[in-house]
Amino acid sequence: MMTSPSSFDAPAQTEIPPAGAPLTGRPVVRLKPKAEARAIRHGFPWVYADELVTDRRTQGLAPGALAVLEDGDRRPLGLVTVNTRSKIIARMLDRDPEAVIDAAWFATRLSRALALRERLFDAPFYRLIHAEADGLPGIVIDRFGDTAVVQPNAAWAEAHLPALVAALVEITGVAHVVKNGTGRARGLEGLAEETTLLAGAVSAPIAVPMNGATYLADVMGGQKTGLFYDQRPNHAFAARLAKGARVLDLFSHVGGFALAALAGGAASALSVDASAAALALAGQGAEASGFAPRFATRQGDAFEVLEALGAEGARFDLVICDPPAFAPAKPALEAGLRAYERVARLAAPLVAPGGYLVLCSCSHAADLSAFRNACARGIGRGGRRGQIIYTGFAGPDHPILPQLAESGYLKSLVFHLDG
Repeated sequence: MMTSPSSFDAPAQTEIPPAGAPLTGRPVVRLKPKAEARAIRHGFPWVYADELVTDRRTQGLAPGALAVLEDGDRRPLGLVTVNTRSKIIARMLDRDPEAVIDAAWFATRLSRALALRERLFDAPFYRLIHAEADGLPGIVIDRFGDTAVVQPNAAWAEAHLPALVAALVEITGVAHVVKNGTGRARGLEGLAEETTLLAGAVSAPIAVPMNGATYLADVMGGQKTGLFYDQRPNHAFAARLAKGARVLDLFSHVGGFALAALAGGAASALSVDASAAALALAGQGAEASGFAPRFATRQGDAFEVLEALGAEGARFDLVICDPPAFAPAKPALEAGLRAYERVARLAAPLVAPGGYLVLCSCSHAADLSAFRNACARGIGRGGRRGQIIYTGFAGPDHPILPQLAESGYLKSLVFHLDG
């Protein structure tokens, strides 16, 4: 295994080099005098555009360039990557301003992340790198056996992709590597969208065993990396409620909660999604799992299907709503909370007396309290009352950086509704 000297694992309270200490010949960027350097010293990984001195030299740095970050007193804080086109103008890479960002540097972080996942899971199907929380800002890597899907969502990651992939192959032994360069985050960094094969070959959806079911992940053309690992523990909890139940899974993607519920003994499961391709994969997963006779799909807009099912008088013992991020950023928060409330209002009447309603949010802008309140309002407006019996988050392969609330985006609430 390659190793590299790095202070990534050093305590936050490291000695601060004195002003004017000799450093590498890299460019220097500096916090404004009133910017809060303490948060960065204590582990916050981002610098916002209004916190950095953006003189002509800084403006001239190419997106993803490396620079030494100094506080207002010219004391080095660490090595950052700079993108003046992004609201997150600098991301902390290493507390050592002289760190060398090469394949060995990536290998150190990948090795640490791999050791954690191998302790947590007995099969190589998991999120291997969860961006800042694993010391690789803006990078997501999901592993599907001998295939890895890399999302380089920051300009620096795009620039260092060959070194990252070389380290990834060496440390994990994967034979196939896919670059998924799609999504909102890349647009905010000024990066083009593309999905391409970087190593090996991928010819078919990949079978992924999880919670007693088999899921099919389209790593080349599916949504995000092809499968959402983050809901794994919440799927498992819902499956505990599913024995003998009629299940409705809205915003189902490739079968998410529905297949887990069928593995838990559900009498039937109906998956609803707008994507015909995702539902086709869900059907293949049900077939591969031996659940096909108990599984059905319905394509359409989830809100329209909710209204139609209500008009039909349909009832289910377990209803799950796992929508996309309605509030991906603070400007969308109020509209997003109204959307979550609407989902709860339409879904609650479909739950049979004494049944269960699972409501999820992957919007980091909507914190748990705001999301919970929106759900409760919606359930009340739907004419129902209930108690929360479970609050879930992303699995441990999606670790949370304590200093960065955005790394803990997923919330899952399970309500036991009145009889």
